[in-house]
Amino acid sequence: MWQAPPAPVSREWLPVLDMPGPGRQNRWTVLLRALLLIPQFVVVWVLSVVAFFVTVIGWFGALALGRLPGFAADYLTAFVPYDTRVTSYLMLMHDRYPPFRFQTPEYPVRVELRPGELNRLAVLFRIFLVIPAAIVQGLVYAGWWTASLVLWLVVLVLGRMPQPLFEATAAIVRYRMRTTAYLVMLTSAYPKRLFGEEAGSEPDGPVSATRPLVLSGGGRGLLVVFIILGVVSWATSSITTSVNSDDKDDNTVNPTERVIGPLVPGPAARAPQSPLGQL
Repeated sequence: MWQAPPAPVSREWLPVLDMPGPGRQNRWTVLLRALLLIPQFVVVWVLSVVAFFVTVIGWFGALALGRLPGFAADYLTAFVPYDTRVTSYLMLMHDRYPPFRFQTPEYPVRVELRPGELNRLAVLFRIFLVIPAAIVQGLVYAGWWTASLVLWLVVLVLGRMPQPLFEATAAIVRYRMRTTAYLVMLTSAYPKRLFGEEAGSEPDGPVSATRPLVLSGGGRGLLVVFIILGVVSWATSSITTSVNSDDKDDNTVNPTERVIGPLVPGPAARAPQSPLGQL
């Protein structure tokens, strides 16, 4: 009896985030988390500027070679984990301060990247292809930060991150890392699986708390909340910007009105107010 040939096995490999589960945290470091990270913010900014130029050069190289040049792959595979370590610490996932170096085999947060062959057409249009993933990443990331004060208080009071919050935050950090890795051409796999994997999806068994990343109902629910908050935050920001722009247009008067206004009798409110009068 004829049988259909087995379906080909997908060789797509997504960048992996490994970290331990939520543990106890020092409340003092939670309280001062943003201040403690000021030196890291400066370092990440400098590294990101370099990463931008390396990515631009690497883009031309990838178009010609079908893969990133060696120097670009080496730098970017060091930069993306560094940025991810700082982000995970900032988002209260653990209590280990990220070291100021690229090679950190002892650090609990690890990122596995496998630069390889790239589709030249996908490289050519990479900046456009990444837009949908960047929008999703931006919304869920903005939603987390919209609720960050409440989340910070929860971790500060409990001295640890609750499991559902850890799952949702890990999903955001991992998706952000995968989006960055795709944008800088460290992977040909499009960012996906924001809501995690199914239990037992790792063939050799669980490797870490986030590999595979299996979200509970609470974790998935929080992700939905963060997406909604991100949409609301974006809409509110757009409306505020539009209103402020309209106000500036309304406050713009022609030069004749500026000269005649103070001479017109009546309440002072009728005369246009100078910028200095608003100080």
